[in-house]
Amino acid sequence: MWYIYHMIYKNSMSGDDEMKKTTVGEKPKKSRYNTARKWLIFWTLFIGIGAVGGAVAMLFDPTGKTAGMDAMLPYFQKLPFADVLFRDFTFSGIALLIVNGLTNLTAATLLIMRKKAGATLGMTFGITLMLWICIQFYMFPLNFMSTIYFIFGFAQAATGYAALVFYKQEQFRFDEKDYPHVGTDKTKLVVYFSRMGYVKKKAYEAAEKSGACVYEIKSTELTEGTAGFWWCGRYGMHRWDMPIKPVNIDLLSFESVTICSPIWVFHLAAPVRAFCREAKGKIRKADYILVHHQKESYFEAADEMESLLGLSGGKVVSYCCREGKYGKKSWERV
Repeated sequence: MWYIYHMIYKNSMSGDDEMKKTTVGEKPKKSRYNTARKWLIFWTLFIGIGAVGGAVAMLFDPTGKTAGMDAMLPYFQKLPFADVLFRDFTFSGIALLIVNGLTNLTAATLLIMRKKAGATLGMTFGITLMLWICIQFYMFPLNFMSTIYFIFGFAQAATGYAALVFYKQEQFRFDEKDYPHVGTDKTKLVVYFSRMGYVKKKAYEAAEKSGACVYEIKSTELTEGTAGFWWCGRYGMHRWDMPIKPVNIDLLSFESVTICSPIWVFHLAAPVRAFCREAKGKIRKADYILVHHQKESYFEAADEMESLLGLSGGKVVSYCCREGKYGKKSWERV
């Protein structure tokens, strides 16, 4: 089985380490979706081939003596229609082949073909495996094999979910060339911090509409990728300021500034908090744009920015964005 997996995996991954670009001019990023897809191929092949092997053994010798499973048959009597379906391992073998064998191999094939449906099915069949093992927990005394395969099912489902999320994230596209009017009005400025590009897109849309210049807040801490997600979450949870690179723009030279921020753990993003603290007394008038995952306004984040800046009365626009797709509804406060 390991040899088969190795050959299929190796062939399917050739040229698979391509780098993704979400923004023109940005440094290419390695695809997290492809990493999750590779792991999901492993899980679907591992579970699928193992299930087919077990099913073949049951169907080859329905008594279970050859595989040493005949002592397990009495436990099946707890199940409905046991006197009809579980007199031997024939029905169990067919069920194993269909539920955990062919299904996972189908998912693996789709993943190798780079089909999005493969990730969906891989996640689904991980859940199916956990449900299958729950039946075993009901039938058999607690044992190592059932427990470890429940963990395998959870790992497969979690990997499938991650692959779906990463796939959606990497479909997001942004190109600065689509905003030709940015920077045409030197009296206005849009400031933003963005990990994934979602806030950056809203910042450029605002700048395109008003002709404002744009300025990106950059942190000196790790903010990109999966590790960056957890590191930023730590700052968000504690509501700490995150160190940022020196602000090298004369904020007082602009009549108005729009500050665009994501929401971290229900609060203002740490680099934007640090920027606002540093910019106090340097901004004449400010409006705010918020981008977040939940369907909430998060106006309190704008209130915190105003408090840090020593301003009041700014307009707030709040957007929900999930995996690069903005919700139809937005929240405004004038």
